Amino acid sequence: MTRRLIAILATAAALAAAAFAPSAASAWAPADQATVHPGVQTVTEGAQCTSNFIFQDASGTYLGQAAHCSGTGAATDTDGCDSGSLPIGTPVEIDGASRPGTLVYNSWLTMQAKHETDEETCAYNDLALVKIDPADVGNVNPSVPGFGGPTGLAGAAAASGETVYTYGNSSLRFGVTKLSPKQGVVVDNSPGGWSTDVYTATPGIPGDSGSGFMSSTGQAFGVLSTVQIAPLAASNGVGTLPLELAYMHANSSFTGTQLVPGTEPFNGDLLGAIAGA
Repeated sequence: MTRRLIAILATAAALAAAAFAPSAASAWAPADQATVHPGVQTVTEGAQCTSNFIFQDASGTYLGQAAHCSGTGAATDTDGCDSGSLPIGTPVEIDGASRPGTLVYNSWLTMQAKHETDEETCAYNDLALVKIDPADVGNVNPSVPGFGGPTGLAGAAAASGETVYTYGNSSLRFGVTKLSPKQGVVVDNSPGGWSTDVYTATPGIPGDSGSGFMSSTGQAFGVLSTVQIAPLAASNGVGTLPLELAYMHANSSFTGTQLVPGTEPFNGDLLGAIAGA
């Protein structure tokens, strides 16, 4: 192969990669001015949840939330392989956005369409994507309030005993943002690695569902899925984001959709995050 041909192929590969790469950090709104970011509230036909992280591909910019936020059953219906959900295309209100977003991916609907049977996957694969209206993309920043980050996507769930960080935004706190930043510790992992039990101060409550969890190094590893009653009362069940994204890539059209790192450096300073809330 000639040097000229090699150069042409290398240039073509670079252009192709650029076409599908997330926008540069300079394209995002400044973190202190962004109205849409990880942790903003979402409302899906009356069900309020908390967003987790920002995702992007060549087709758009997305806000992550829990799949069960668009569920149509009871609060105890948590098995994604047999629980009802609103359809793709459902409008989702996003706090800080001028227009509703659109539900474009839901792991529950995907698992049901694929006739998923793995018990852990059905129980804990709890991720949805809401496409942000193009009119609001210029007001987005991917940084987690207070803590900064995420620094990237974790390779797996956080390990038992590890310190973790999250940002809840339940309407049950009546806008008291000082209670939104949380620090906690991992106390257990499911056998298949799909879920992590976490204690935080204060615990996640209804409305915090979908909140993103970061590891001690700021890597995004989880999505708040459940409030545990037993066997670990007042703990939270956190779905493993790397597995949820891998499932999405393998079983949907969102094969190139990736987590966007924050523009602000990660700092695991809970008191600082509370002071800045």
